[in-house]
Amino acid sequence: MEEKIIVCISCYYKGYDFMDEMKKLGNKIILITSENIKEKNWPWHAIDEVFYMPELKPSVWNLDHLIQGFSHLMQTRKVDAVVALDDYDVEKAALIRETFRIPGMGQTTHRYFRDKLAMRQKAKDSGINVPEFTPVFNNDEVNAFIDKIPAPWVLKPRSEASASGIKKITTKDQLWEALNALGEERHLFLLESFKPGDVYHVDSLTFNKEIVFTSASKYLAPPMEVSHEGGVFRTKTLGKNSDEFKSLKEANAKVLSHFGLLNGATHTEFIRSKDDGQWYFLETSSRVGGAHIPDLVEASSNINIWREWAKIEDSLLRSKSYTISKPAEYYSGLIIALIKDQQPDYNDFECEEVVKFLPIDYHVGIVYKSGKPEIIQERLDSTAEKIYAGMLNILPPKSNGKPSS
Repeated sequence: MEEKIIVCISCYYKGYDFMDEMKKLGNKIILITSENIKEKNWPWHAIDEVFYMPELKPSVWNLDHLIQGFSHLMQTRKVDAVVALDDYDVEKAALIRETFRIPGMGQTTHRYFRDKLAMRQKAKDSGINVPEFTPVFNNDEVNAFIDKIPAPWVLKPRSEASASGIKKITTKDQLWEALNALGEERHLFLLESFKPGDVYHVDSLTFNKEIVFTSASKYLAPPMEVSHEGGVFRTKTLGKNSDEFKSLKEANAKVLSHFGLLNGATHTEFIRSKDDGQWYFLETSSRVGGAHIPDLVEASSNINIWREWAKIEDSLLRSKSYTISKPAEYYSGLIIALIKDQQPDYNDFECEEVVKFLPIDYHVGIVYKSGKPEIIQERLDSTAEKIYAGMLNILPPKSNGKPSS
């Protein structure tokens, strides 16, 4: 079997299972990552070569240097695929593919999965519900928007991988103060209507334009809320026969079809408005969800989306068919919280529904699994109470920088 060369790009420590699976499938793995995370527990047994990039600021590399370095790499290696393991790396991978004519998502399509302004405009043009929004390039357009759409509004970065950098704005003066403070970076933001509601995420796998696996979940504490107010991050999977799941599956399929996704893993978020009950598209990304969501998905379905994504990539490279095992149908829940101690004492949290305790310094992290959704809800509620009672550590939100994901 011919060995294919896969270049994995990640400015964040993730993708262990992906690289491990790719190696098992008979491929050569080259990792390009940030210099400051070289000591992480990468799957060294699966990595044939590694190259490091210095960070100019969190998650940002000198792209000219990246291209120059890649050109030297290409002189003696025939690269078959370039894979972005983190949301911050999607544009890096697209740039490399375009420059060196390597198959895969290019720079036009990647914007729909990275640039929040591009994805909102594409969704709107495709007849998909989105919160009202506007670019902030032009003063008159901004004023017209805020005169028409009542506060509160949300000012958010176009290319952040999570809720980092998002500001909730309640007055016109506050908005202009925030826009003026952005200075030369103002064009990197957008403004949208704030819609109170429940936030959901859909994690899926696509092969040759066909969505072959879908998991839908509901955040019990949305990422934006946790990022800005501190607290406990919780999410739980939805039953496949529920109306919520069916609506989300349909909405997700519409987004991915209109956005032109051909293959791979996606993480897409929707909100169900408390005002009108309608579903609104929030954002999507062409990668595996962060914040240990793959552990949540695997607990409920027995599907490891990192490993299945690797199998999809391998099948594409070798022009093979791909099939996925029938998912199990459990319910699962995930809870993560920042705490004061480096290593939590999990003795008080032991129960038969625990799938795993996540090894994250200064965090409690637990994945639950059960055949009954009410048990998952009960575990998430009781665990949150214990954390709030004496373990929780709340830090002020960062206005910039790489969020935990």
